[in-house]
Amino acid sequence: MKGLFFDENKARDVVLIGRATVDFNPNELNRTLDKVKTFSMYLGGSAGNTAVGLSRLGLKVGFIGCVSDDSLGDFVLHYLEASGIDTSQMVRAKNGEHMGLTFTEIKSPTESSILMYRSNAADLAIAPEDVRESYIRDSKLLVISGTALSRSPSREACLLALQYAKKHDTRILFDVDYRPYTWRTKKDIQIYYSLIASQADILIGSRDEINLTEGLDEAAKEPADYVLAEKYISQGTKIVIIKHGKDGSIAYTADKDAYKVASYSVKLLKSFGGGDAYGSAFVYGIVKGVKLPEALRYATAHAAMVVASHSCSEAMRTAGQIEAFIQEHSDEQVITQLEWKSAI
Repeated sequence: MKGLFFDENKARDVVLIGRATVDFNPNELNRTLDKVKTFSMYLGGSAGNTAVGLSRLGLKVGFIGCVSDDSLGDFVLHYLEASGIDTSQMVRAKNGEHMGLTFTEIKSPTESSILMYRSNAADLAIAPEDVRESYIRDSKLLVISGTALSRSPSREACLLALQYAKKHDTRILFDVDYRPYTWRTKKDIQIYYSLIASQADILIGSRDEINLTEGLDEAAKEPADYVLAEKYISQGTKIVIIKHGKDGSIAYTADKDAYKVASYSVKLLKSFGGGDAYGSAFVYGIVKGVKLPEALRYATAHAAMVVASHSCSEAMRTAGQIEAFIQEHSDEQVITQLEWKSAI
């Protein structure tokens, strides 16, 4: 990949900064939440799920974040540690902030949703003084999650981590991860998303999320994807992945290659968690130096496996399991090279 390299002398593969929370998923399926009596508790949050996925794939992973100073905070720390993730850079909330909670609603075999509680969330209390320059310096890749930019002091912590990454040639991946309930205005979104996106080596987001980053209407179809990708690539980004939900996504590269990414055929259980699985397997592929089409194949296979599972973090797979899934579905064409200006 043109210009995208990782310093093999760095001690850690990936460090993430962002949201680690708690998920409650219903044990009784195909009903609304008001009719559910019992739940299973899992680690949640986009960055948290992705960290678990990366570690399960065999990478050395660290996490910069904040958890509540109570038993739910203990649960998150213990789960990350048990998953092989370094939590030495995680801190406890000092002003009574609570763990973010997500309740999953699996209404039917084809319909699911989530109910989130994010008031006074502990993950947004991570502060610049909690970010160590040496930790970023010793990591090959920094992953910044967009939700962490929605409030201070978390956004300043991310900006400082970005500065350290630039200073020490640590690659940067920006996962837009838009969640509307924590932002003040769309203008705020544009300011902070565009700031991080312009500095990222890898940018991943839905078309709606890229539109927000550009200050466009969320539903805008113009300019075309490749025009937006060209803008970021001209600024130094090496890979831009723009997602279109059920219609798949397109990955654009600094080499002026474009790849359409479709989905594997699986029986869907829930409509979320796939993005975190996708991100973890994609990062695994590029850090390990596989060719981009294979990294994308790993990503879409992992996503398919997780959306067909009850949990997100607990459902993350090993490299061997992903490879077995790909082999079982070898008749499905999910990665196709396109002309640069092609549409989905």
